Formats: sequence, C-alpha cells, structure tokens
Amino acid sequence: MYTVVVADDEEELRRAIIRRINWEEIGFQVVGEAENGIEALELVGEKEPDLLLTDIRMPFISGVELARQVREIRPATQIAFLSGFDDFSYAQQAIQYNIISYMLKPISMADLTENLIQIKQKIDRLFSEFAERRKNEINISEFLLPLLLDSFQMASTPEREQLLKAQAQACGMIKPESESIRYLVTAVTFRDENGNNCTEHSHVHAVDTILKKYIKYESFFLEDKIVSVLWSTPASFDKYLHILADDIVQSSARILNLRCSLGASRVVQGFTDLSEAYRDAVNAMRYAGRSGQGGVRYIIDEEPFSGVDMDYVMKVVANIEEKIRGGAREELESYLWEVFGCLKDENNSREKVNFMLVEILSCVCRIMYSMSAESDAAALKADPFMQQMAFLDSSLKDASEHFVHFCMAARDRIAEHKTKSSMDICDRAIRYIEDNYSNADLSLMSASTEIGVSPNYLSALIKKRTGNSFVDYLTKKRMETAKILLLNTAMKIREVSEACGYNDQHYFSYCFKKYEGVSPNMLRRQLTQEERQA
Repeated sequence: MYTVVVADDEEELRRAIIRRINWEEIGFQVVGEAENGIEALELVGEKEPDLLLTDIRMPFISGVELARQVREIRPATQIAFLSGFDDFSYAQQAIQYNIISYMLKPISMADLTENLIQIKQKIDRLFSEFAERRKNEINISEFLLPLLLDSFQMASTPEREQLLKAQAQACGMIKPESESIRYLVTAVTFRDENGNNCTEHSHVHAVDTILKKYIKYESFFLEDKIVSVLWSTPASFDKYLHILADDIVQSSARILNLRCSLGASRVVQGFTDLSEAYRDAVNAMRYAGRSGQGGVRYIIDEEPFSGVDMDYVMKVVANIEEKIRGGAREELESYLWEVFGCLKDENNSREKVNFMLVEILSCVCRIMYSMSAESDAAALKADPFMQQMAFLDSSLKDASEHFVHFCMAARDRIAEHKTKSSMDICDRAIRYIEDNYSNADLSLMSASTEIGVSPNYLSALIKKRTGNSFVDYLTKKRMETAKILLLNTAMKIREVSEACGYNDQHYFSYCFKKYEGVSPNMLRRQLTQEERQA
C-alpha cells in the first residue's frame, strides 16, 4: 500500500478527491491533505509519503517550487501534478524534478482514478527495479576498477591522465569535449534490523536505479559494499549529489526495509585521483555506519583537510620496497635523499614527515621479517634508530599497553578535534542565519555552500545543537524579529515582511499566525488595547 498526500487550495475539489476515490482499492492510503504549498511541504517531511498529488498553482509556494523543495528533503517521494491547460508551459519547468504524472483539469473522478492506477504501476516498476539484479557494463567497469584499487602503483603525470582520458572516451564513458567533467566516489552498505551487513551483488542495481535519475555513473560490488564512480560537472554535483544520496538512503528504508550507510568522497579532477577518492568514500561510509542507524556522510565534513597525500606516500613506499628488494645500493640511497629533499623543499610539517618515516619503517620491517633470517632481523633491530622504539624489546604485555595507550590517545585527540570542528561549523551557520535572515533567498543549500559543508551535515549539526531543523530555526528567527518590529516600531506589515525575508506579505501573515497564534494586525491591536487599559 503506497501512501499519498493530496494538496489543492480548492477545498471542494480536494475533499472530493479524498472522499470519492476508492484509494485502498487501487493501492493507496491518504495520509494527509494540504491547502497550500507550505502545508504540503511540512506533510511531506512529516509523513514521508510515496506520492504527492498536488495542484501546480498553489498559495505561498507554487507547485514547481514545491517540487524543488520536496526533492531537497524527500527525493524518494514521487510527484504528480494537477493543472489547468494554460499552465502547461509553466509545468515544463518541473521536468527536471522527475514528475511522475501530469494531469489536466478539469478531470473526472473516473479519469483521475485511471491515472492513479497508472501512477501505481509506475511506482510498482520503480520499486521492483530497485530490487532487481543488473549486470554492469563490462568495458567501463574494466577501465575504472583498476583505477579504484591500485592506481597508486603507477606515476600520476599529465601524460598518463591524458592517456586515461583517451581510454575513457574509447569505452564511451566521456565525450572528447568533456573538459569540465569531475569525478566522485560513493560507497554504500546495507544492514538489517539486527545491524548485520547484508549487502549483496543485487543491491548494485538498487543503487543504480536512483543514480540514473540524476547523474552519469558506474557501480561495482566490492566485498561487502557497493562502490559507484560518478562523473559530472561541478554545478551538477552541487545540485544533485545530496539529493541522490538521500534518495538512496530513503528508498532503501522504504522499499528494502534496510538501513543504508552512504559515504561520499571529495570531488576530484582526474582519473589518477580515483584511488584516493575510493578510500575517502569508504572512510565516510564508516562514519555513517557508526551510529547503527545509517545515513549519509561526506568525507569533506568529517575530514575537512585532505592531510597527507596518501597516493604520494604509497608510491614512495612502493618504490623504496622495490629498490630494497632488488635495486642497486646507490640507486636506493639516491632515491631516498631525493624523497627527503622534496619533503624539505615543500615545507611539509614534521608530523607529515614522521608519518612518511613510520610507513617506510613498516615497509622495511615487513621485508626483513619475511625474507631474512631471524639473526638478520635481530641485527637490524639493534640499530640505534630502532632502539629508540623501546617497545620492540619489551614484553608483549608492555608493548600491548604502549600501543593501546597510543591508539586511545590518538582516538581521543581526533574526537576532541571533531567536536570542536562541528561546534565551529554550527556557530558559523547560526551566525550566518542571524546576519542573513532578511534575505528571501536564504536556504539550507545557500548556507551550506557559504560555509563549505554538505546540506545534510549542516542540517544534522543545527538539529543537534538547537533541537530545530535549519528551516525551523530560520523561521523562528524571522518570527521573533517580526514580533519585535511589530510591537516596537511603526513599520507597515509589508515593510516588516520584507525586513524578515518574506517577499509575499500574505505568506508572511500566514506564517506569523501559525507561529504566534495571532495575525500581525491582531498582535498590534492587542498591544493597543493593553496600552489603553494601562
């Protein structure tokens, strides 16, 4: 049974639709009705319906704008328009929001019923397609998979990037003129009600049914997760990434009854960056899965700074290992001095240098313990540099305590940094609202873009700090400011409305009455009566 919200400002028509359609017989259940765009949007957020049936001409928020905002908060909800013939060209603006049906008024209940049956069949196919299996396109898969898993083994050069672009064009992934294309990797896991990872190869198709609505992609089943490479322009990533991510999570919960954890990497410029993007996506996915509830996480929110260039570190370590195993002694020494000379010239922090040293040390020890006799390994361990790491000569108990202490201290420092970072982001967002609430175009998207984090992450931080969503907090700020202006100034209602970020005076009055319980004019009349009585 699919759930539906009916929205129309004509009460008689709205009530007729609700009462005269045999909803259960055709597979629907009405869970709410709205007389304007604001109520419809609130109901979508509250009821999470499978279908929103709405007039395209609505008070306060038009049907097209309503479709846009529904896509922001509930991309898994399908939208069907009821519209007069004269609105057809207007409705064409909504094509980008994946409208499932467009019906012309006037419409009989019989015709509406038939259209709803067709809509149900479309939703049935969407649900079915989400759960079906799909075979990946082999050519693009064979091209991308090695780049995700082991590209660090090859040098990242402009020449190699151009070669990879030519290969991508040959397999039909991108077009020759695609100079502005960027890339991003997502990683997804599914868990059942007991928290067990139940990700299967069939879930690749589930993810793909969502991705294909928004963006170019290629997906893989890797061990216990679904990995997707997305490619598009930066503007398209800004517009659709958070929507498609929420759509996957919401559809997984609604259709598969599974909790989905989705991690997204940074946007990268070239194919040689995909292996690092893959690692970032997996790490972001693990952040999403920590709570057990799933959701979406972006690595740029969790780890704002890229830190150590892991591709570079891995390439250096691989080259050192190759030269230790079979290279000339002079070649190894020359390469090592070259590496450390580059580190010095680039003014790297000592922490990054130390990280490189630890990786090299780990590599050397691994080679020695796997290829040399015990006496050789012991001789190497006797080197003064190695002796500084006293835990190597301590008992297993002492070494264990040393490593546990080290790892716990690192964890605590990271947690402290993340807490401070999230508080700073939230403080900046609140200040941004305080400074820009009078701007009618202020939105979660514009605020997140200004601050440099994802809309999902910013919304979650504000909700955790204030107990309100971004929209609720913004509305509260606007209404409290409006109340002060109404009670303490002689500004006209229209002027108060504009000062608080509302271009439509009637919309402002509607919101104010809903928030305060009385209209702006009534509030002023009450104040006048109190002053007279005093």
